[in-house]
Parts: sequence; structure tokens; C-alpha cells
Amino acid sequence: MDAWTNLRKILHVDMDAFFASVEQRDDPSLQGIPVVVGGSLNSRSVVSAASYEARKFGIHSAMPMAEVYRRCPHAVLLPVNIPKYRAVSQQIQQIFLTYTPMVEPLSLDEAFLDVTGSLSLLGPAEKIAQLIKRRIQLELNLTASVGLACNKFLAKIASDLRKPDGFVVVQPDRIQEFLDPLSVERIWGVGKKTAEQLHTLNIRTVRDLRNLEQGYLTKLLGVIGSQLYLLAR
Repeated sequence: MDAWTNLRKILHVDMDAFFASVEQRDDPSLQGIPVVVGGSLNSRSVVSAASYEARKFGIHSAMPMAEVYRRCPHAVLLPVNIPKYRAVSQQIQQIFLTYTPMVEPLSLDEAFLDVTGSLSLLGPAEKIAQLIKRRIQLELNLTASVGLACNKFLAKIASDLRKPDGFVVVQPDRIQEFLDPLSVERIWGVGKKTAEQLHTLNIRTVRDLRNLEQGYLTKLLGVIGSQLYLLAR
């Protein structure tokens, strides 16, 4: 019996460096150079998006713009243009809807798609994911990374593992094998503060987390500790 039998087929589609990629697409002179979308250096604003060229300098979302200048003085800084990004996002959503009506946007640049009901018409979920990626590339000249799994939690983790332009499938009979080597930061709900708490106890991977008792994690982290116990297995 196929390991996927009776399981949902969930895609998480995440556009790669979306705001910055749209700007680079629309202005060819920006291609291949560090581009940062955010506020001005004179404000307290933070980075909304950084191109992959900018990320090589350690620039990332939510970083103060002043720090961007210190790390990469030659980066091109652009203001956030939400109307433009929303228009492109709507085009992406229309592509999604040609493959399934079960679309759950999380933001302008990512969404969950349940393609379980589309398999009889369109073929395997892997094929549908590749078709979506190809259409986004051909029609919008942008790239997306996709995770395919039997639930949202796993699909979201998978989409982030091989960026940019990645595609990762989590096989249902290999879930623990997939999760165990991952850093604890990959788990939904583990922010910087929680990660630091875990690191001080030498808990760095999902495998490390899975070896702990639920009561211990709950005592250490409260409700989030109990949630992490369940998510790690």
C-alpha cells in the first residue's frame, strides 16, 4: 500500500525573497547585486526583504536598516511598495486556483494548497507542485520554493530547506528521519529566545528535543514546551 494512502497532500508555496525579487525583475539593473527592501537609513525601520546577493552579507528580514549599511554599504535600498507586491501576489493566487480551490494564503508571498482533491484530474502531487513552480517562473519571471507533505507543519519546514527555487517532498513513512537532523530553529514557534534556552542545555536538533520528557520541556518552557514535545515526533 502507498504510504500516502488516505493522507492529505499539502503544498506550502513560498516565494523566494519576494519583495526584492519583484524589484529585481522589474529593473534589470538590480539583478545580481545586493538589494534591500525596507525603510530609509534615517528611520528606525527594518528590512522587509533582502535579495540573495544581500543575504551573503548576513542581511535578513527584521534587521535594522542602519545595520544593513554597516554590513553592505553598496547595497541598493528601496522603499516597500505594497500595492505592487499585492498585485503580483494576486497573479500568483490565480495560478494556485487553477490547480485547487483549497488555497490558504498566509501572507503576500506564501500559501498552503491542499491538492488532495486534484489528483484524479491533474496527476500526482509532485507533478502539480512542479507545474505550479514552472508557471510562476514562465508567467511571472519569479521563483518559488515548495514543500510537499501530509500536513502543514511539515510542508512549511520542507519549503524552506532548499531555497531558492527548491522542492522538497516529505515522505509519510520517513517523517522522523526527515525531522531528526533539523535544527530546533526549524520548528514553528521556536524563536530566538526559545532557541537560546534550548542551546544552553545542548538541545540543538529535533532529535535532541525528542529525547526529552514532555514534563521536563513543559517545566522549562511552559505551554510552548508541551507543543514542541508533540511537534518533534
